[in-house]
Amino acid sequence: MANYHSDVEKKFKSFQIQSLVGVFIGYMCYYLVRNNFVFSTPYIQKDLDLSNAQIGLLTSLMLITYGVSKGFMSILADKSNPKIFMATGLILCIVINIIMGFSAGFYLFAALVLLLGLFQGMGVGPSIITVGYWFPRTQRGRASTIWNVSHNLGGGLVAPIVGAGLAYWGTENWRFSAYFLPAVCAFIGVVLVLFLVKKRPEEEGLPVVEDMYQEDSVNKHIAKHLDADPKNLTSKQIFVEHILKNPNSWYLVGVDIFTYMVRFGMLTWIPLYLLNVKGLSKEDMGISFMLYEWAAIPSTLVAGFLVDKFFRGRVMYLPMICLIVVFFCIFGYMSSSSVLAITIFSTIVGCLIYIPQSMVAVQAMEVIPSFALGSAVGLRGFMSYIVGSSLGTTLFGYVVDHFGWASGFYTIMFGAVLCFIFCYLSHRGLKKLEKL
Repeated sequence: MANYHSDVEKKFKSFQIQSLVGVFIGYMCYYLVRNNFVFSTPYIQKDLDLSNAQIGLLTSLMLITYGVSKGFMSILADKSNPKIFMATGLILCIVINIIMGFSAGFYLFAALVLLLGLFQGMGVGPSIITVGYWFPRTQRGRASTIWNVSHNLGGGLVAPIVGAGLAYWGTENWRFSAYFLPAVCAFIGVVLVLFLVKKRPEEEGLPVVEDMYQEDSVNKHIAKHLDADPKNLTSKQIFVEHILKNPNSWYLVGVDIFTYMVRFGMLTWIPLYLLNVKGLSKEDMGISFMLYEWAAIPSTLVAGFLVDKFFRGRVMYLPMICLIVVFFCIFGYMSSSSVLAITIFSTIVGCLIYIPQSMVAVQAMEVIPSFALGSAVGLRGFMSYIVGSSLGTTLFGYVVDHFGWASGFYTIMFGAVLCFIFCYLSHRGLKKLEKL
């Protein structure tokens, strides 16, 4: 750290930690008022007499709207106060949840789900921007991965929160438990976001992170070639000039698309594949499903430490190593007949496939200027949900229907290969940038 007055250093470190804790809690709360809808679908179906197709449509509406919203909301976040932007989105999600608690009727629910997906897109951009502005290259791996597990934690807390409400108030009051209770918990998160998350360092009267830690960065390299002050650029100019025309941005998009393809290609089909093809019991399938998702938490945290300790400036090396292991574990998962082997291979894939996804955020801070991080998140978020998840769900299902399950898994193995290639291209892009 640079030789600043001790009070400046102390204040910077304090704001740094407070901001990370704030966006962690905030993003965790976004999932409290998002996954509760999925958890409540059995009650919605029974209460509103909906078909499986209608329930599927409601879920799809939220995912598609979220993917689109994640795109343009993150672009808007570049020119906004991160904590106000994040808190506003969370408040709007809370309001939608409360209205859902009073709603009866498929079309009204569909409209509310669309709005929920729209406002959910306001959470990720401010989070990435905050980490990028407050943490140096030497700490971004740990900071990003710590933040990244907030959605796993938030999604996992929905069941005990709603379950406790159902146990106390009864299933006849499921709306209160499923919507009002998570909304109250999320409102506490709004207060903490407003209290903890800080504005950009220079707006708080502090040095920018590059000066504070005396480090080289993409901002310094880009600054040499800028004709105008970034503060004077519009959101459109930032998005077009520094994202759409930036090959490094598209390499990251490629990594995200094919990570999502592998991730959803495995996750979506675990229940059907293990029950109908491998002949596992519901209990064994449930264990495999749970381990696939929860294994990501410790592995993501360890990945952040490893990147900061051993892969500084070579962030994409770790995802490339993980993807090689994932490739062979998908083959093992497909080829094995032992319940133990299937569970182990599935868990390893779940453990490692989230690492490329979390490391993309770290790499973005290496190759995208900080004033355009939100726009980069927006493009990746849109493409990963609209294209990547579709490749792992719709394309996989089509291939299985026409060519069999083995061909489906070969397809996502090919996705792992393409993800590896884009990781390499992104690493090469960073090396070129450092020579500017």
